[in-house]
Amino acid sequence: MAEFEFQGKKVYYETYGEGEPVLLLNGIMMSTKSWAPFIENFSRYNQLILVDFFDQGQSAWMSAPYDHSVQIALLDALLDTLKLETINICGISYGAEVGLGYAVRFPQKVRRLALFNGAARTPPLLADIGHAWNEAAKLEGGMAYYLAAIPVVYSDVFYEREKAWMDKRKEILVPFFASAGVKERLVRLTDSSENFNVIDQLPLLDMPVLVVSAENDYLIPLREQETMVQKIRKAHHVILPGCGHASMYEKPLLFSSLTLGFINSPSCEFAI
Repeated sequence: MAEFEFQGKKVYYETYGEGEPVLLLNGIMMSTKSWAPFIENFSRYNQLILVDFFDQGQSAWMSAPYDHSVQIALLDALLDTLKLETINICGISYGAEVGLGYAVRFPQKVRRLALFNGAARTPPLLADIGHAWNEAAKLEGGMAYYLAAIPVVYSDVFYEREKAWMDKRKEILVPFFASAGVKERLVRLTDSSENFNVIDQLPLLDMPVLVVSAENDYLIPLREQETMVQKIRKAHHVILPGCGHASMYEKPLLFSSLTLGFINSPSCEFAI
């Protein structure tokens, strides 16, 4: 557990273990605490690095609109702080987009890149879903935001099978979303993705990239990941059956094994 100052603001991060470094990047409503179930697996043979983006968790709040370039610069400052010349990045959703943006901006610093439930742009459907979240944030309490943002993150199968778990999440998240400060942060984070689009830069990437889709992702359709796979020269594509947008929670064993296997394999090139 540590922090550093970037652009005059606090950035919170955590490191565990030793070995090939793996940076896990949060989804939009996540924080470093969200990765607690994965720390043991990811730090057994690797150095695990967790970080809260601005407006997340224990990092500083912003006071004005921004875009992904701010979070990308934060990541580069984190690498400087840790004295790392290269990094393996695994991001989910918002974290996948920021991770992809970082790889486009600093390709020489990314050894391997794993993208779960991400896209190379914010498509119109996702943009309007974000607008709906922002409208819900204007309402009193946290129930409206919870109902607008959370159920659609999960597949219908998981939602029904794990209803007791979902109910516990609801008990925690509704009071959390009731905070005006929290909703202001979430609106800024959502708006920061509004104009994200790096599709034209994808052919420039030369590192191995694992693209993971979910069959029942109701936020980002499969064709967005298919576009990435078509344009990234060393892309590898996996589709998780019966899984929604929150694939790390719905398929934790697959999330861990796919990421660690991809990152820790000595080579991505095999002679046949």
